[in-house]
Amino acid sequence: MDGEHQLEWLRREGRIVIVGASLAGLRAAETLREEGFAGSLTLIGDEPYEPYDRPPLSKQVLLGKATADRTALPRRRDPDAQWRLGVAATGLDMAARRVRLADGDEVPYDRLLIATGVRARPWPIEGEAELDGVFVLRTCDDAARLQSRLSQVPRRVLVIGAGFTGSEIASACRARDIPVTVAERAAAPLVGALGGVIGDVAAQLQRENGVDLRTGIMVTSLEGDSAGRVRAAHLSDGSEIEADIVVVSLGATRNTEWLAGSGLGAGPRGIACDAGCRAFDIRGIVTDDVFVAGDVARSPHALFGYQFLSLEHWGNAVAQADTAAHNMISAAADRRPHMWVPAFWSSQFGVNIKSVGVPSMGEEILISQGALADRKFTGVYGYQGRVIGAVTFDNSRWLPFYQRLIESTAPFPLPFTTMDRRSDGQRPLPADFPDPSVPTHTPTVTLSGYSPDDRRMVFTPGR
Repeated sequence: MDGEHQLEWLRREGRIVIVGASLAGLRAAETLREEGFAGSLTLIGDEPYEPYDRPPLSKQVLLGKATADRTALPRRRDPDAQWRLGVAATGLDMAARRVRLADGDEVPYDRLLIATGVRARPWPIEGEAELDGVFVLRTCDDAARLQSRLSQVPRRVLVIGAGFTGSEIASACRARDIPVTVAERAAAPLVGALGGVIGDVAAQLQRENGVDLRTGIMVTSLEGDSAGRVRAAHLSDGSEIEADIVVVSLGATRNTEWLAGSGLGAGPRGIACDAGCRAFDIRGIVTDDVFVAGDVARSPHALFGYQFLSLEHWGNAVAQADTAAHNMISAAADRRPHMWVPAFWSSQFGVNIKSVGVPSMGEEILISQGALADRKFTGVYGYQGRVIGAVTFDNSRWLPFYQRLIESTAPFPLPFTTMDRRSDGQRPLPADFPDPSVPTHTPTVTLSGYSPDDRRMVFTPGR
């Protein structure tokens, strides 16, 4: 069968399997049907739920404004799929084109999309992680359990880690008037994603809202009582914090372990794929029947030196899933690249934080509108003489403008630093990102080099 007839057969009778009943998985399934795929479609998910929205879990759900079971994603259309929920994928046989499942079943495919996303990193000491009152926050079940405990008005909550999720959890606690301590190994919250200049602002924001913020410090152990409930945490400075809830917010781990031995270029930072979302094997050779989308993907981007980027962004999952689905059932000449510019948002302590581009690449930052002290400003990041990213605090109307500057590789410093006479930005400052070799919070955008083989990286917990 020649290529044209094979593609016609695939679109009419082929079998497409999506591993990951996630935002990316659902959007890909919808796009496949919208673009005329009429074959069999199977979605596999390790949770027993159909795809749901994760951002509300650390915001509205913890605030008690929504319940975790009311976060299902809206449907653009019925994907007319077979759902295999509550059963994890455990292996992949690329030669036989089969996905192995935890229940012993195998699912054959003609095209495969991997959208398995990430999971929360647990507390690394297993016995302490199992204490009653120790939580992570990633799934709707996690959010439901944590919200239930918060509603019992704990004496104190300890959040380990001051990245975006940890900071949002602390914000929800303070909104509910619950005492909260945040312990962060780095010098300030959010420094891995936005650098020290913005981290200082985030630290002031937390303390002004009543957070007991401890920076430059590690939690060395958790202590339980005789009934197996968490009682206290011990810190690296010798102090002790009594808490009856501990939320571990040490970042995410990409769900790639099930691909060990499969031959795909999969590792701790994700699955390498080309700009068309086709997965690489461990030899660096691109496949044509395995595609990747969402948080688990590592894909090259022309705007950022063609390095592989790993993104934990809602918008990226949607855009990449749409591109992957289109390319899976299109001829080579009709395929398109995934060129989405990273964008991210967070709401905490009454402030709306949004970013675009890759701030974590930035060498310098310029405050081009507003003032840091007002908590309403725009910061622009420069890298090797060009605009690479931007962040806003309650000033998001400027982001589309800076996105266009990033896309056009505009020069940095900006030629219009007097756009706002109230601005702090008369000259660039060092962006002050932490040493990437020191284990701390990783940014929501991670640059991971040029090799599709990512098997050598090992995570050392920065507690």
